[in-house]
Amino acid sequence: MSNLRLSLSWSLLSVLVLVSLRLPVTAQTINVERVVAELEPEIQRALVEGKIPSASIALVSGDKVIWTGAYGYSNLWARTPATPSTVYVIGSTFKAMSTVALLQQMEQGKFKLDDKVNDYLTEFKIQKEDPKNPVTFRHLLTHTSGLPGGFGAYPVWGDTVPEPLDVFLGKALVIGKPTGSEVIYSNIAYTLIGYLVQKFSGVPYKKYIQDNIWTPLEMNNTAFEPTAAMDERMSEPYVVDEKTGSQVPTVRVKASVWPAGIVYGTIYDQSNWLILNLNNGMFKGKRIISEQTMEQMFTRQYDKFKGGIEGIWGNETAGFGLTWWSQVRDGDRYFAHSGSLGGYTAFLLGNRDRKLGFAILTNGNRAHPHLFKLADRAMDLLKKYSTAEKSVAAGR
Repeated sequence: MSNLRLSLSWSLLSVLVLVSLRLPVTAQTINVERVVAELEPEIQRALVEGKIPSASIALVSGDKVIWTGAYGYSNLWARTPATPSTVYVIGSTFKAMSTVALLQQMEQGKFKLDDKVNDYLTEFKIQKEDPKNPVTFRHLLTHTSGLPGGFGAYPVWGDTVPEPLDVFLGKALVIGKPTGSEVIYSNIAYTLIGYLVQKFSGVPYKKYIQDNIWTPLEMNNTAFEPTAAMDERMSEPYVVDEKTGSQVPTVRVKASVWPAGIVYGTIYDQSNWLILNLNNGMFKGKRIISEQTMEQMFTRQYDKFKGGIEGIWGNETAGFGLTWWSQVRDGDRYFAHSGSLGGYTAFLLGNRDRKLGFAILTNGNRAHPHLFKLADRAMDLLKKYSTAEKSVAAGR
């Protein structure tokens, strides 16, 4: 992989951070140099096997980003090396941000998780709902509402303009399968979540996200519409040509379901989002959402839906929390979510007990299994080269 170029940034090869585990708080030293030395061959292997043109990656410990790296070319034609500041589509890793926005409204007493959603809708209703089995907010946040996937993608530079949220939802909210009967990954459900944030808060959805999620988390390079400065650093989306096996550019898209994940960002910003979640709703001393609410987000909501998420990630302990994928592995509690749009794949993985995190953004298409494998390897190395022992809660 001679064309791979590396951009690394770390201030210390061995970083001392305070990691708040269960009980007690334990100091943790990560030997970053050893981690990176063993991780880099795995990164290069993932790019080759997944036919991924470029990737930006970050490792987190506690409330610190301890390493970032970038590999490959963000634009193959121009031979532009990726950097940690390269902009990618973050896809459905954004869904949990919509969820935090909605649950902030719950904390203000606007609704309860098991309330019937239709009771709060006035301009339109969820259609074909069984009155004896209504859609609740918990159903929306666990992909068990019975609403279809939905997307409706349009070329960014095409003539078609996506419909406003209320117009789109007025037609799209039709139950397809019995509510609570199975997991159906639904972008439409998260579009409704975006609408509900707007309705409850009285603030336009995009402005609410900016003011209450991105600005407090210092996510200055995450946007629904990339700024001019972000556009200058934008990666090109690629897919694999079925006939030649080569990487070819694909069309950028927009859609009416943008609250579900058509968002642009950098690995630095994804790291800040990961830090918030690893620290139970706190970022740089600021509480964004309560610890109790975060605990709900990380807790598998329905035991009957067991097994791998999206058929790839997880084991028999895995399932949906409130948006986050939740899993117990080797006694540690993990949360994760992927993101995918034509020509882009992203992934976030966090270990709650050791407060370790991995984030990756790529311009590879449907590269999920390669990113999942890489994330697991990174987590194993972070644990291997940590001097701290995992704290064990009383009675565990």
